Amino acid sequence: MPVQQLPETLINQIAAGEVIERPASAAKELIENAIDAGATRIEIATAGGGKSLMRITDNGSGMSAADLDLAVRRHCTSKISGTLDDIRTLGFRGEALPSIGSVAKLTITSRRHGDSEGSQVSVTGGKTAGVRPAPANAGTVVEVRDIFFATPARLKFLKTERAEAGAITEIVKRMAIAFPKIRFVLSGSDRTTLEFPATGDDHLARMAQVLGAEFRDNAIQIDAAREDVELAGFVGLPTFHRGNSAHQYAFVNGRPVQDKLILSAIRGAYAESVPSGRYPVAVLSITLDPALVDVNVHPAKADVRFRDPGLVRGLIVGAIRQALHREGDRAATTGGAGLMQAFRPGFNPGGATYQAARTTSWTAASSPSRPLEPFATAGFAERGQAVFDTLTMPAARADMPNTHPVQATQDTEIQRHRLGAARAQVHENYIVAQTEDGLVIVDQHAAHERLVFEAMRKALDGRRLPSQVLLIPEIIDLPEEDCDRLIAHAAELDRLGLALERFGPGAVAVRETPAMLGEVDAASLVRDLADEVAEWNTAGGLRGKLEYVAATMACHGSVRSGRRLKPEEMNALLREMEATPGSGTCNHGRPTYIELKLSDIERLFGRS
Repeated sequence: MPVQQLPETLINQIAAGEVIERPASAAKELIENAIDAGATRIEIATAGGGKSLMRITDNGSGMSAADLDLAVRRHCTSKISGTLDDIRTLGFRGEALPSIGSVAKLTITSRRHGDSEGSQVSVTGGKTAGVRPAPANAGTVVEVRDIFFATPARLKFLKTERAEAGAITEIVKRMAIAFPKIRFVLSGSDRTTLEFPATGDDHLARMAQVLGAEFRDNAIQIDAAREDVELAGFVGLPTFHRGNSAHQYAFVNGRPVQDKLILSAIRGAYAESVPSGRYPVAVLSITLDPALVDVNVHPAKADVRFRDPGLVRGLIVGAIRQALHREGDRAATTGGAGLMQAFRPGFNPGGATYQAARTTSWTAASSPSRPLEPFATAGFAERGQAVFDTLTMPAARADMPNTHPVQATQDTEIQRHRLGAARAQVHENYIVAQTEDGLVIVDQHAAHERLVFEAMRKALDGRRLPSQVLLIPEIIDLPEEDCDRLIAHAAELDRLGLALERFGPGAVAVRETPAMLGEVDAASLVRDLADEVAEWNTAGGLRGKLEYVAATMACHGSVRSGRRLKPEEMNALLREMEATPGSGTCNHGRPTYIELKLSDIERLFGRS
C-alpha cells in the first residue's frame, strides 16, 4: 500500500487521543487558556459528568474574529514564537481547541474589551463553520457538547458520570490552588455548586478553601532555595495525613503537574513520620528558570523533566525535613478533635458490644454511690506504696494547707512549658500533663522511641559510622556508567561505612560495609544504590537503610509500656520532647501525644 497523507480531520483525532483523554482533560486545557488570557473570574458548568456539556466562561482579554479563525487550527498559538526554552504560559502547543473540535461539538464565542460586538466559531467533528458575528460579553465562552461523539471507541472507555465529574472537580481544585487571585465557580446539573472566591496573595486561605479549614491549623510553611531553584508552599504535620495521595499538589512555575520525582521526594521526606498506608498533605510550588525544565514531555503537559533532578529532589526532601524538625513536634488538631468525638454520646468505634460495655462502665464510674477509681494518683506511686483515696485528697482536708508555696511556684513554672507538668501515669503507659490552657496525654513508649531515634540519627550526621571489614573484598560487576556514578559518590558512601573502589572498567570492589546492617548482601545493596544514583543523582538509599535499622533499634531500646515512672522521670521526658525535633510522632508515624484545650474540656461538661 503506498504512503499517503492523512486527512486533516484524522490527524486531529489522532492528536486528540493524546491531548484529550477524558472530559477533565478538555476542562484543563480550556481553563489554562482562560488563565493565559488574564481572566480574574472563571466559571465552569457541566452536565453528564462533562460528557454531554461543558461550558467555560471567563472575563479574559477575548479574541477578534481573525484570532478565532486561527484558534481552531492546529499549531496556531499566541503564546510562543520560535523557541521552547522560555515557556512562561500554561498553554503553548496550539493543539487543544482543534483536538476538542475533532471529537466533539465545539463552539467559541468571544469579544475583546473595547470591541462593539463579538464573534463566534463552531467546529463539529473536525468540520469548521465560518466565523460569524455574535452578541457576547467581554471575554470568552467555550462550549463543548457530546464529547467523543466522533470517536465512539473512546466514548466507551469513559467512566461513570460521577467519576468524570469528580475528575473535573480535581482539575478545578488544582487550578484554584495555583491561582488564588482568580475566582473559580464550578456548577451544573450533575453536581453541587463549588465556589472558590479570590483570596489575593493569601495562598494559605485558598488552600484552606480547597483542603479544608483544618489544613490552616496543621500546616507548616516551606521557603527554601538552592542554586537557581526556589521552593515554597505548605506541608501538613506528620500526624495530619490522609488515606491517599490526592491531597498532594505540586506546581512548577505555576503549572499544576503530577510528577513522580516530586511525589517520591514528598514520600521520602516523611519516610519515618507517617504511618504505612497513609499520605501526608502537601502543596509545593517550584520556581526556576524555564530553560532548566522541559514542560514539553507529553502533550497533556502533566509531566515535566528537570535538567538537574537530583538538585530538585534534594531541595524538596531537605526543606520538608527542616520544616518538620522546626515545627513537626506540634500535635495535629485532629487528635484533640478525635478525643472529643470519643467522649460524645453515641460514639461507636467497635459496634454494639463496645457501646454496651462503654455505657455500663461510664455509668458505674459516675455513680455517686461508688468511690471513684484511684487511677489518677496511682501513677505517681511506686509498687507497694499507699495510694491516696481520691475522696480524701489532702487539698480537701480543712486541717491541711492546700499547697506548699515553693511547690506551687515550681508547678506554675513547669506548666508554662509547652507540654506542661506531669500529673499522672495512666495504665502505666500514658502520661497526663497539665498545661496552662489544657492537658496533654503522652504515649511514653512512642515518645521515648522518637527521642532515642533522633539521638541515633544525630550520630549518623557526626563522625564516620563504624564499619566491618570484609576478609575478602566482594567484586561486583556493573555497567561502566554505573561504576562511574558510584565512584563519584564514594566519599559520601564511605562516611556511612560503605567503602568501595574501582576494580577495572566494569566492576567495583566492596571492602567494608556498615556495621549497623550486620550481615548484608553487598551486591544487592550496591546495585540498588547504582539504580538510585542513576535515577535521582543521590545515594540516599543507604542512609535510608541505616535509619530504618536505627528506628528498629530505637523501638527496642526505649521505655517500654507498663513501666511505672516517677514524677521527675515523666517531667524529664516531657522536657526532652520539647527540645527534640519531630517528637510529635514516633518512628512509625503514630502521634506521641494528644493535646486537649481547656475550652474543649469545658464543652464536654456543657460549661461553654
